[in-house]
Amino acid sequence: MNAATKNGRLAGTGALLRLALRRDRVMMPVWVLGTTLLVASMPGALGSVYATAAERAAAAASMNANSSMRAMYGPVFSDSLGGLTAWRAGVYGAVLAAAMSLVIVIRHTREEEETGRQELLSAAMVGRRAPLTAALLAAFVANTCVALLVTLALAGQGARGALALGAALAGTGMLFAGTAAIAAQLTESARAAKGLTAAVLGAAFVLKAAGDAGTAGGTSPLTWLSPLGWVENVRAFAATRWWVLALLAAAVVVQAGAGYALAGRRDLGMSFLPARPGPAEGRLGTAGALAWRLQRGGVIGWSAGFLIAGIVFGGMADGAADLVGGNEKTREIIERMGGQSGLTDAFLATMAGMFGMVAALYIVASVLRLSGEESGQRAEPLLANAVGRLRWAGGHLAVAFGGSALILLLAGLGLGIGHGQDLPGTIGATLAQLPAVWVIGALAALLYGAAPQYAAAAWAVAGTALALGWIGPALNLPQSVLDLSPFAHLPKLPGAQSPAWAPLLTLTALAVALTAVGLAALRRRDLPA
Repeated sequence: MNAATKNGRLAGTGALLRLALRRDRVMMPVWVLGTTLLVASMPGALGSVYATAAERAAAAASMNANSSMRAMYGPVFSDSLGGLTAWRAGVYGAVLAAAMSLVIVIRHTREEEETGRQELLSAAMVGRRAPLTAALLAAFVANTCVALLVTLALAGQGARGALALGAALAGTGMLFAGTAAIAAQLTESARAAKGLTAAVLGAAFVLKAAGDAGTAGGTSPLTWLSPLGWVENVRAFAATRWWVLALLAAAVVVQAGAGYALAGRRDLGMSFLPARPGPAEGRLGTAGALAWRLQRGGVIGWSAGFLIAGIVFGGMADGAADLVGGNEKTREIIERMGGQSGLTDAFLATMAGMFGMVAALYIVASVLRLSGEESGQRAEPLLANAVGRLRWAGGHLAVAFGGSALILLLAGLGLGIGHGQDLPGTIGATLAQLPAVWVIGALAALLYGAAPQYAAAAWAVAGTALALGWIGPALNLPQSVLDLSPFAHLPKLPGAQSPAWAPLLTLTALAVALTAVGLAALRRRDLPA
């Protein structure tokens, strides 16, 4: 193969990269800044809780001795503020970088082919490998920004450790960019490619959690089988293992090479795992049945994840007092998040609130499936038949709002099973989060119906609520700021002596009103927008 042929296969890469960066000019900075904020906020938050070296050493020993905490966060390798930051936010920052990367790569490869835009671009001077190269370079730009910002934000805790942690996050992001590149060749739809890559990411977390729960020090073979286990084994701010970063780089090269090899062996728009043909006769009689068929995989996946996580966190409830020990600041943060009815109830209430805030991400994704159906030109043929807009949208909204109730019910069930008592109380605590979750889902429905070009802003709403609920109490933000989140107005269950029904009813009524306005706007606008 001569140089001209090689260059021809990459023709147009620069133009496609500029196009990708322009299209992601909002989404990419939000992901990058959100990931950086998660990591950069930790030294201040942890420093306010563990003010002295003795307190940090005691906390590190306590965390390493608790298998449930190791499963969630991994082992602590250093009791410095930098080391605790790497322990608390390293794996979760890597998960965010991985999620960002998979979205970027699939958005600019399989999604472009699915919508037909890639075929139009390929009719011009665009080489065969240019789309995949541009997508990987876009992911590289985003992950490099994460690495640089994290390094700068944590440089005060130690330049070497900050660089190691930033590089670990970026390396994990690029590794899953490579996974997404392979998934984009294997599957026929962007949705399936995202689901496959997300499943690999979920399996990586499960392997890391299982390995860390059973063995201290990150030495379990299960931990080493997971790329997320590699992040903690970099040991940033401790005895840094730079060679683990080389392992990440090698995995990135191997996966990118596999993606290129697969891309060169298939036709545009085709895949190695084509979708199965449907039945000869249709079996979906209603718009609601179609919506369920399209979204059932997501509902089942979220349900299983919430049930398992509920069992894990429920099992940690009785040990909450041991984890806190005599640290009054930690106790104050937990009580601020979960109420003051006792540390165990406060811990369960905090976990219930966290499940609610994460469920907000589910409902936004489910509601915005309407936008995906419209932009993918699948809604217009459906609505050309005897299916009204309200019936079509109502089917997806029923799955979104009903699915959020189901996953929170299972989360409460898991908390009760793990805790071993007060099953009705834990179920009630998670279901009490529903009105706030529904308000965020209703805002997504309103944005889609009235201003579809800004529908993605619903992710910012859900992300802000999550950040206020997770980081706000640790940073001791004013109550007026915390009240910007609908979750701040919910009763702290279990443990509240007399649950306040007024905010629950008010938030539910607000959700109904916002959804109604969104549906009314949908009836009056052009489709597609």
